[in-house]
Amino acid sequence: MRCNNLRNGFRQKRGLFVTALFVLLLSACAGISPKPTEAPLAADGFQVDSPPEGQAFASPEMIRSVTPQGAYSYRLGPGDILDLTVWKRSEISAENIVVGPDGTIAIPRIGIIEVRNRPLGQVQEEITAKLAVLYEKPEVTLIIREFHNNKAFVLGRVVKPGVVNFPGEGTLLEALALAGGLPYHGKETFLTKCAIIRGRDIVIWIDLMDLLNNGNMALNARIRNNDVIFIPEAEDEAAFVMGEVANPGPVQLKRGLSLVKAVMLAGGLTADANPEMVFILRQSGDKGEVRRVDLKQMLEHGNFSGNYALRPNDIVFVGPTGMRKFNYAMEQLLPTLRVLNLATSIGETFGLMQEFRRQVWGQEGFVND
Repeated sequence: MRCNNLRNGFRQKRGLFVTALFVLLLSACAGISPKPTEAPLAADGFQVDSPPEGQAFASPEMIRSVTPQGAYSYRLGPGDILDLTVWKRSEISAENIVVGPDGTIAIPRIGIIEVRNRPLGQVQEEITAKLAVLYEKPEVTLIIREFHNNKAFVLGRVVKPGVVNFPGEGTLLEALALAGGLPYHGKETFLTKCAIIRGRDIVIWIDLMDLLNNGNMALNARIRNNDVIFIPEAEDEAAFVMGEVANPGPVQLKRGLSLVKAVMLAGGLTADANPEMVFILRQSGDKGEVRRVDLKQMLEHGNFSGNYALRPNDIVFVGPTGMRKFNYAMEQLLPTLRVLNLATSIGETFGLMQEFRRQVWGQEGFVND
């Protein structure tokens, strides 16, 4: 009877070993990676999805170079509304004279006058000179009732996107204020930059964080007529956390997002994570830079020199420990062992696992990779 029990136990364990090795082979097959095709596709079949280069912000010197120098002089244009007064000549005085889309106005007894892109004083002198032919020393006063030709188009993340009109010399901060300021979406969003698009070939990127947070008024660019001011959404920028974290995926690039914050926003490290093998991948074109960070040393010794600030499209990868492969194999084996080991005691199962380790790894335990 005892020999039969030993024989049955041996057969049972042998069956478990065979099953264990079979499942281990299956788990190894799961790690097979695809091979490149023998006949590569055309060169344009695959293209590198390169992130945009680091944003180059305009310096104060560059802003001054594209800003007209000298005294500011408002230029008349379509939409402006003027008032004309000739002293003691009410028959030729007029109010609410609208500058037409063609840049002209109509004056009684004179006719059509071209005023587009001309300063107010120059137009007043022309009217005076033409009326002097008809009247003795006419006293002419021309004023602007409403300004409509000193405008900018504010688009993007503002309360009231659209056209803003400046009564005088317009600036970037004035344009943002006239557009209602910036909408409040809580601490999740923040301003980083805006673009001033001027004409057909000038784009000026302004570092709004430096302008607003640091008060660098040299970046408060003067706005010219028909400039377009665009403020992109902060939500469009993100970093990506991969590897052994609880919730891998994109992380919104918030103000001052660092490596540690990004890992915590991704749910923190898993039990299989190796805090000594954390990497930051920063792409530039089809190449990039990889920086290794020892998160364990950072947390144990309080040395935050490696807690780098993340940039848009950075990839944070948390590597696995050497236990990961064995743990994965055990997860695949345990359901099978439970089925086949219904008659085996806990002690026998433990002995079986020790024997399994000796058979596979040739040792009682194993060391991390």
